Amino acid sequence: MAFWLVRDRNAQESSFIQRFDPRFWTVNFPRPAMASVITTSADSLQVDVELHHEGELVGLIWDSVDSLDHPLLAYQTNRDYSNTTLSFRWQSEGIIPLNGVNGPTLTIEGRDAAGAAKTWFVRLWNYATGSPSDAEITLPFSNLEGGFTLPGDPVHPADIDRMFISLVAPDYVAGSAAPLSQRFNGRVTMSQIVADGRHGMLEIGDVRMPEHGERLATAYDDGYDQTPERLIRGAVGLGYREDLVHYVGMSHFMRLLQQAGSLLAVPSGELCQPAIEWHRNFFETAKANDLEVIASISYELFDAFCPEAWKQRTVSGAQALTGWVPPSTLLSPANTDAMAWLSASALAFVQLLEQAGQPVRAQIGEPWWWTTSDGEICLYDDAARAAFGGSPPEIADMRQPLTQAEIDLLDLAGALLAQSTADLTADIKASSAGAEVLLLAFTPTILDPQMPELFRANLPVGWASPAFDRLQVEDYDWLTGGADALRRAAYDFVNARLQYPIASQDYLAGFVLDPADAELFWARIDAGLDEAAERGVTRRYVWAQPQVNRDGYTRLPSIGEPPMDAFDDVLYPFPLGRTTAVAPEFSTSISVTASGHERRNSLWSDARIHFDVGPGIRSEDELSELIAFFRARRGPAKGFRISDPFDHSSNGMTGTPTMLDQLIGIGDGQSADFRLVKSYGAVSDPQERPITRPRAETLVISVDGAEVLDWTLGGAGLVSFAQAPDTGAEIRAGFLFDVPVRFAEDRIDISAVNFEAGEAPSVPLIELRGEL
Repeated sequence: MAFWLVRDRNAQESSFIQRFDPRFWTVNFPRPAMASVITTSADSLQVDVELHHEGELVGLIWDSVDSLDHPLLAYQTNRDYSNTTLSFRWQSEGIIPLNGVNGPTLTIEGRDAAGAAKTWFVRLWNYATGSPSDAEITLPFSNLEGGFTLPGDPVHPADIDRMFISLVAPDYVAGSAAPLSQRFNGRVTMSQIVADGRHGMLEIGDVRMPEHGERLATAYDDGYDQTPERLIRGAVGLGYREDLVHYVGMSHFMRLLQQAGSLLAVPSGELCQPAIEWHRNFFETAKANDLEVIASISYELFDAFCPEAWKQRTVSGAQALTGWVPPSTLLSPANTDAMAWLSASALAFVQLLEQAGQPVRAQIGEPWWWTTSDGEICLYDDAARAAFGGSPPEIADMRQPLTQAEIDLLDLAGALLAQSTADLTADIKASSAGAEVLLLAFTPTILDPQMPELFRANLPVGWASPAFDRLQVEDYDWLTGGADALRRAAYDFVNARLQYPIASQDYLAGFVLDPADAELFWARIDAGLDEAAERGVTRRYVWAQPQVNRDGYTRLPSIGEPPMDAFDDVLYPFPLGRTTAVAPEFSTSISVTASGHERRNSLWSDARIHFDVGPGIRSEDELSELIAFFRARRGPAKGFRISDPFDHSSNGMTGTPTMLDQLIGIGDGQSADFRLVKSYGAVSDPQERPITRPRAETLVISVDGAEVLDWTLGGAGLVSFAQAPDTGAEIRAGFLFDVPVRFAEDRIDISAVNFEAGEAPSVPLIELRGEL
């Protein structure tokens, strides 16, 4: 299916919003503070904060540049707030009131009239009427002044980048890392939000893509700073339907408590209030848009919030740390307290789903025993050691050959992991009748070829069907890296080991971490979605929404009925002799300078061949058969094969093929798919011809000069290896081939009288390009 990486909106559907629309405010704050913003009506929003230290500050932000939405849905950039007024009702609970020394302040970042960067601090109390916790506030940007009292420093309204309102606890001390005497929770409501004046409206993308059959994945760790309504609007606008996979995250949803001098996750599994409010609103908004939400729970937890005893560890006692900065860690399936926390957290999300009227669908996301980049598997926390008998064999490097005792340990670890997920599944299903539980497995790690026994621990047979309602597979490292042989082998391995029917499997494709990779990686992701559909996977998810929006990835739907098959894989019924006319054609633009010199530009990389096969017709019977063949093809509507009598072999033009004839690729250790080509001319500058119609029975393949047989031939001359050739290996092929052609005209003129007089009819054919 086609896709589009949108850079800018260009004549696509748009409408207008009021500047300061509640959907498009965001929040920001330092860890371990927590905050969220939700919409409560078309003109109101609510901010919840949960703070732990004296110096923590939450900002409620309006940005002049929409850097978060997809280009087809973003609001216009307008830094000019001249002659524009923002008014709203302010109501607060708990936070420093408007008249306090560190009360809510509007910080405006922009430039002065001379273009120099400048920041203004506008005290909201100076523009308020009412009480310090319930007031009407009016901000006329062309008459706005910064400072604690008025008159103050006039704001230059014509060049503003962003602004934010600061929210702090009553015991706020700027820059202090000292803990508050107790956890602080507060709330602010802004309602009756109105923008008036010259720049009170903004153009906004209002595209609503048709449904294309794909689904979307997102995460609280990525979207906690935005309103749920903004995220759901983006998903629906881009054509995603049915349901969303929503990773609840590993760093923002949990409630924290001072324990032994550190802020750690509350053992009872409580959620922090901002996460409760956000997820309730997210689930409700999704339901209002006919989207179900699959809440994804993970064994991963932000390292700084994780009790030491809960962490998986290596043989040396080092904790399991992921590559994120700052890092997360992995919970030990053997630690009962960690698993109890995970279960309680999952059940809190189950309750929120039920309250929102959503069906309970929960994903257990990537549960595994962590393995470090040095091959150290983390099976050795105290709880795990005890579960494995107290002194389990010590595996220092999973990349090295293992003893039988070490292999047995991996099987034990897999059984323990499977039991932990079974317990979590049972808790979810006991909590909610009819709940659906899905498992997500990441094959590039589980089936890393450098660690051939790791699957025993991280793809246990205890996960086999029907342990979960659905199996979800993601392989984006291999997908974006082009490791197709590994991907295909992984599907076969997972299917054989876990036995989930294809109707009970989902596929997650993505993601693009670095925007510099967008062009290449999104093409592979899009192709991966198509491939999954061809395998019969009906639920396919794009991971994840932030990258979709950043890179403008737009999945385009199929329009109308499936097209008629435009190619009949049949051979032209008559042999072509020396009387056949063959004319290769290039397209070249030639310009002649005033001095008579030529400038030539080759417009086609490959020739297009014209044939006239009329002279080969030798009898009235053949003439009749030609007419029948022409009608069966509906004239030029359908293509077919023809054997070029002058060029149909990889060996020279007509020689017997050998396995060393044509270089079709150089191995990189990852790629397993190579297309057949035939090269003409000098090795240093060959003219390459794609071969899309090889004679399969003649095809021979070699890798570094040795014939290989572990390949399959797909459509359009695609050779797929079972195992990717080594880096630097030469892949060569020999073959006979046909040319895809069509009749050049909608009619053929044949006269029996002329034919009897020895005049051959003209039957022109033309080569088809891009016919797969």
